[in-house]
Amino acid sequence: MIRSYIYIMTLAVIVFFSGLSTAVAQENEDTLFLIFELMKVDNEQELAYAETEAFWNKIHQERVASGDIIGWDLWSLRPGGEDQGYQYMTVTLFNDPVKMMSGGDLMANAQRAYPDMSEEELTEELYNSSKSRDLAVRLYLEEIAYTDGDFEMMPGTVASINMMKVEPLSYEDYESAETEIFQPYHQERVDAGNMGSWGLLRIISPGGSETFASHITTDMYEGWEQAFSSTLNPPDSFAEEMMVNAGLQTRDLKWVYIAVLEEKIR
Repeated sequence: MIRSYIYIMTLAVIVFFSGLSTAVAQENEDTLFLIFELMKVDNEQELAYAETEAFWNKIHQERVASGDIIGWDLWSLRPGGEDQGYQYMTVTLFNDPVKMMSGGDLMANAQRAYPDMSEEELTEELYNSSKSRDLAVRLYLEEIAYTDGDFEMMPGTVASINMMKVEPLSYEDYESAETEIFQPYHQERVDAGNMGSWGLLRIISPGGSETFASHITTDMYEGWEQAFSSTLNPPDSFAEEMMVNAGLQTRDLKWVYIAVLEEKIR
């Protein structure tokens, strides 16, 4: 029993760091790394949270300029009720997993963004900003597949954020199903103008059997009109239907959020 537990834990650590090593080797291949932060914001906190993000906006601009990050997004989530999970999500983009994990020099970027504020004033402002929301979940991710096209996210973009749970030893089967069965299908939808883009993300951390999700897929639309008019064509043949059904069996779709892009910094 103990040996089995040690084996599983060791395997998890090996998978985690081997994944990071592969990611570092692929850095020059434009691999994208992301941090998703899911926020709980009570109704009475809405105004304070808006002020918090306005304060952070300038800091994120400096983080992009300094090369610590390559972008930052703010999304509002639907349904978004106080008893329905999270109301906002921020996404920070990196081209380097080391930068993603280390976070860069936040204070230096804050001082460049607000040169007239002292370090003590900045520290207090950064501390107070945490009171406007509950940062409930932080996920570290790697993008492993995406559709081709010239779609560019702009404020108003609508996204379906699909959280998948896959058992650790089934990652290869699931990711193969996504890239070999579903990605070509989504590419056809993109080419036909039915959606903006599709992507597959693997959660690097946290990991393990007790985590809520292991992967995320994102379906992007130019806006509500495209999202509601987008159609799903049935499989062309019985064989294709069997492949689709087999692919669906490789994961458990745990939760779907509809997100709207509110702010974007690049």
